[in-house]
Amino acid sequence: MPELPDIVVYIEALEKRVLGVELERVQISSPFLLRTAVPPLQSVEGKTVREIRRMGKRICFGFENDLWMILHLMIAGRLHWYTDGAKALKARGLAMFEFANGTLSLTEAGTQKRASLHLVQGSEGLEELNPGGLEIFEADLPEFENALRERNHTLKRALTDPRIFSGIGNAYSDEILFEAKLSPFALTQKLSPEEVSRLFSAIKSCLTAWVDRLRAETGDKFPEKVTAFRPEMATHGKYKEPCPRCGAKIQRIRYASNETNYCPNCQTGGKLLADRALSQLLKKDWPRSPEELEMMTKNVR
Repeated sequence: MPELPDIVVYIEALEKRVLGVELERVQISSPFLLRTAVPPLQSVEGKTVREIRRMGKRICFGFENDLWMILHLMIAGRLHWYTDGAKALKARGLAMFEFANGTLSLTEAGTQKRASLHLVQGSEGLEELNPGGLEIFEADLPEFENALRERNHTLKRALTDPRIFSGIGNAYSDEILFEAKLSPFALTQKLSPEEVSRLFSAIKSCLTAWVDRLRAETGDKFPEKVTAFRPEMATHGKYKEPCPRCGAKIQRIRYASNETNYCPNCQTGGKLLADRALSQLLKKDWPRSPEELEMMTKNVR
């Protein structure tokens, strides 16, 4: 799922192309994409884009007459920009937004179509779609600590909950926790003040570094390589690869369609966190350390 750094770079690229430009036509090929009926989608046709902003992981286009079009890309949604109309038609996206100077196409990989498009009137309609998570770069340390400690969640859950923090998802939460040297299973209400401060700094530095990296990578082009798995990442998607800090093998916790990656040496004091699927199967035989896991793997071979 595109997260804060990806959305920021998307918005900057869109501002260069469509800010102050008229949206001439909207075409939707999937009936599941549009989630609102009033105002009708055609009401934005012929309107000029006045503002583009981020709301959590959503991209919000502000038009004349205080109309707002909100795109949520979810896991597999991606945006593409075409100056050639014929190429845009060949892309066959879920939606095409035809501007006076080019076409913005929305595509979504896979069979599960989760991306969404809303059209609302005014700031009140826009606010109804806001999950309400804290904007890290607009908050100070006390505000961050209050949001973090309001409920006793694991750090992984707290960081990825859009009602608690804005714009952070599965990928960058792994990177943040690695930088902060904190376990994804640490409980928010049991963190020391020093750990809270370290986490706050890690979130800001990690997200800033990734925004800068993606900006440099994109340059003046439109971002076409938006992915949650990047070679420069320290832990996310790096299962069994060496930790860039200590060399230990990166481990994982799998659940549903996601997984959390972490370094047991740097983040959990050498403890191997229980993978729910395997730990339920092995129960008391679940290895307690990377060394035990390595021995178990060798014995199975």
